[in-house]
Amino acid sequence: MPEGDTVWQAARRLHEALTGKALTLSDFRVPKYATVDLSGRRVLSTIPRGKHLLTRFEGGLTLHTHLRMEGAWKVFGTGERWRGGPAYQIRAILGTVDRTAVGYRLQVLELLRTTEEEQVVGHLGPDLLGPDWDPELALANVLADPARQLGEALLDQRNLAGIGNVYKSEMCFLLGVTPWLPAGALPADRAEKLPGLAKRLLEANRDRPVRQTTGLHRHDLFVYGRASRPCLRCHTPVRVADQGDGTQERPTYWCPTCQTGPAPAAGSPQRWRDRYPRRTG
Repeated sequence: MPEGDTVWQAARRLHEALTGKALTLSDFRVPKYATVDLSGRRVLSTIPRGKHLLTRFEGGLTLHTHLRMEGAWKVFGTGERWRGGPAYQIRAILGTVDRTAVGYRLQVLELLRTTEEEQVVGHLGPDLLGPDWDPELALANVLADPARQLGEALLDQRNLAGIGNVYKSEMCFLLGVTPWLPAGALPADRAEKLPGLAKRLLEANRDRPVRQTTGLHRHDLFVYGRASRPCLRCHTPVRVADQGDGTQERPTYWCPTCQTGPAPAAGSPQRWRDRYPRRTG
């Protein structure tokens, strides 16, 4: 489940593998770009912007990709077997003399002029891992709609870019409030901590292969993926329920003891438990 730190890692892999080299292979397996060939163009850079990836080529072209829920970029050496999924899931291939980047299950793939990048990322709020990070603006954005549920406000990339469903649940736990709390009801002392907490979590994990928010050796996450298991602080069973507007509901985890504020009524859907089985440890 890609979040800002995952996308940052993907951008670094692509940047290190391709930047400064001319493409010897270019293959876009989507109808709109099936005849496009960028072979011979030098790769200038790959940068992350929130959950978006921008790969720039000489000649003023940019490849914009987004991983969504299941996408991934994999980088392979010459002669190495590609491992990322069946061939029919490949959407893009960018190859140089010694590295090949393969994009699997990419939900967004489009070529645009580099000068037009703002058309696809200009709506994003301050990037937690980017040079435009502005904690005051990020907090103001989150609190701009006081009645909106905090979890939904955190996921809105127009407010701040980089938080996904895992960090949404973990941040609300660390702030001691449920994700269903109206953003305007967040106590002032905790609201002040929100931008710094978000940035610290993503920065701490951008170089880690396994995401970690607890600082504990045996447990990676406080609540996410721990439905029905004891809270690491108070031992109350962690709960899970869907949060969303009905068109895009997401599994949301919380501790009913450690986190104050509204929560779904008893018996709310918990079908996500079947899709995301319990973790060990």
